[in-house]
Amino acid sequence: MSNESSGGTSGDVQSVNFDSFDIGGADGGVNDIDLVLDIPVNVTVELGRAKMQIRNLLALSYGSVVELDVLAGEPLDVMVNGCLIAQGEVVIVNDRYGIRLTDIVTPTERLRKLNR
Repeated sequence: MSNESSGGTSGDVQSVNFDSFDIGGADGGVNDIDLVLDIPVNVTVELGRAKMQIRNLLALSYGSVVELDVLAGEPLDVMVNGCLIAQGEVVIVNDRYGIRLTDIVTPTERLRKLNR
């Protein structure tokens, strides 16, 4: 039987320091943020939420109505990877739903929220 802890390794463990992303780019070269600009993210528009008991969930059928926690006419939340970045109103664009942004978080605040 070994005295080594599970998942442990023999040897020295050292800390690693990573450079932080810099929005300004003081050296005039490529900004650190440019490295991530082409990464895809999930954008979701949330109409509302509901909380219900499992018995009520199992009783849902065609034609059932689920009441949401948002009043008609209230702005909808725009989420990026689960983080609120804006609010807006529903519009129709070429027979598809869209959202017109009415309130948006600043770019600096958006980056801060996405880095959590």
